[in-house]
Amino acid sequence: MFWRCLFGAMAMLVACLILGVLRRSRINARQFILVCLGGVALILNWVLLFSAYKHSSIAIATVVYHVQPFMLVGLGVLFFAERLSAAKVGWLLLAFAGLMLIVSAKGSGQATGADYVLGVCLALASAFFYAVAAAITKRLKDLPAHLIVLIQMVVGVVVLAPFVDFGRVDTVEGAWTYLIIIGVVHTGLMSTLLYSAIQKIPTALVGALSFIYPIVAILVDWVAFAHPLSTLQVLGASAILLAAAGMNFGWSLGRAPRQEAN
Repeated sequence: MFWRCLFGAMAMLVACLILGVLRRSRINARQFILVCLGGVALILNWVLLFSAYKHSSIAIATVVYHVQPFMLVGLGVLFFAERLSAAKVGWLLLAFAGLMLIVSAKGSGQATGADYVLGVCLALASAFFYAVAAAITKRLKDLPAHLIVLIQMVVGVVVLAPFVDFGRVDTVEGAWTYLIIIGVVHTGLMSTLLYSAIQKIPTALVGALSFIYPIVAILVDWVAFAHPLSTLQVLGASAILLAAAGMNFGWSLGRAPRQEAN
């Protein structure tokens, strides 16, 4: 994670200099504190999610992780005085039921017992911190996404530096190439695109589009790592994805969505 943040910060610094972001942008103390808090939340999100992969599987951890739109709704109710409708409560309950199916199941070739439950709990904690980071970013519409990512990557470097084994990288063949790609593409570029989207489009649409990711992750987990899902896990994952779609698209439980008049 340290190297991801370091190379991501370097890439974003170059991008900010080329685009003139540092020269044009002004950030006050309140905004700076919020960006830093968002950075801490983002780093915790990454650390917990990758830890979850080790204890369950990529598919299960990713599906559980994608209860984060529901957590965003909860944060909206608690801190932004948003109303929670009966339909949304119903979808939240369906998602929780799906999560319980996943927790109770034990897929073929996967971790079992306490280790499996630990993986699910780590994924849930990761989802919470992502929701916090997304909520903070939503409040920082006046700041360029490039600048937010740069500051948060620097925060990640500072936070993670004490835990780095600097000699370990050289023991893995091609490690530097992979780390640079992850830092520049999967951290700098991806985070900038994501933050730009969060700032510009409704949170519900961000949540709806985010569910493309777990579907791809499940397919990759099955094809690349031979982690087939059990029946209960398939049912649980389906319930979570259905609940997410229903909540984000405003479906009413027990009724088909209304068709708009031509």
